[in-house]
Amino acid sequence: MAKEELLEFEGEVTEELPDGNFRVKLDNDHVILAYTAGKMRKFRIRTGVGDRVTVEMSPYDLARGRITFRHKSAQPTTAATEPTAGTAAEPTAGTAAEPTAATAEQPTAQSAAGGGLLDVVKQRGKLMIATDANYKPQSFKNADGTWEGFDIEVGREIAKRLGVQAEFLDISFDVITAGSWNGRWDMNVGSMTITPDRKKVLYFTTPYYYTPASFAVHKDSKAATIDDLKGKKVGVGAATTYLDYLQGKLSLEGEQVLKPAPEGIDVKNYDTDQLALQDLALGDGTRLDAVLTALPTIQDAIKSGQPFKVLGDPVYYEDLGVAFDQKDSRDSKSLADAVSKIIDDMHKDGTLTKLSNQFYGIDLTTKK
Repeated sequence: MAKEELLEFEGEVTEELPDGNFRVKLDNDHVILAYTAGKMRKFRIRTGVGDRVTVEMSPYDLARGRITFRHKSAQPTTAATEPTAGTAAEPTAGTAAEPTAATAEQPTAQSAAGGGLLDVVKQRGKLMIATDANYKPQSFKNADGTWEGFDIEVGREIAKRLGVQAEFLDISFDVITAGSWNGRWDMNVGSMTITPDRKKVLYFTTPYYYTPASFAVHKDSKAATIDDLKGKKVGVGAATTYLDYLQGKLSLEGEQVLKPAPEGIDVKNYDTDQLALQDLALGDGTRLDAVLTALPTIQDAIKSGQPFKVLGDPVYYEDLGVAFDQKDSRDSKSLADAVSKIIDDMHKDGTLTKLSNQFYGIDLTTKK
């Protein structure tokens, strides 16, 4: 490690985790910034110049001036931190609930010995699964904090067949698709489309189901065909195949585009598909003229009373797989192979069909 000196940097909190912890963006590799009660807080940390750190903190630790961090290739370390003037925080109760993404980072003897991520998961007794907390009916959180959805039940069944418990983490989709997870979670069960580009950084199982990509418009829309969206504002989730499709650069694995995107579309990028749908619900053309997403997501929104209708036929079908980080130092291929075998078994014994019918009212587990 390089020589230590006292460093002070600023950054931003990118996510508040379900258990009350915060995910912090590290600018220039050395940023710790906490966000409590609407106030930005600066901290000093003692670390080696040039070291890379990943940070997880809870309000409890924040109130006491402690931040747990780890160097990229070292054991987790606890460093004393010193709030700057005028930033004292009040303790927050009840923050010690579920483990965070940091849990998956803790190395084990087997990972150090090259036993593979499969052995690490079994020794830990818990499978850390990244997914989306607001992608109903695929995955979502109820008011009481419990997880529900098709992807959630698939993840739980995979964990059960591995002989471990499932732990779910709400992670931004663009972070997941980029790879280089740094061991913060073990795999993604998030209805991810298998594409050639994603296969450059991620391992995939065989597809566990297939969904059509469709346009949703407001119920008051005068659009009669997909071609009527030419020059219109269309919302999509970040880092999705829907965005690639609208930009004319979509490449699929085992599927083909059925209809090219209309010309001149004004693409509006959102953090999630659900946020795009929320804007569409404000009225026809108010913020958006349409949203491109998975057909089951549109149908679920309509079923729940949202003012949408499906426009035209699906523009392509998606082969969806469970994803693993190829750069995981714990050898994720071992876990990917085991989970792929489980997916095959779940196809054969009807488990996936049963879950698909439960959440979608139709069997989406066979290619149309």
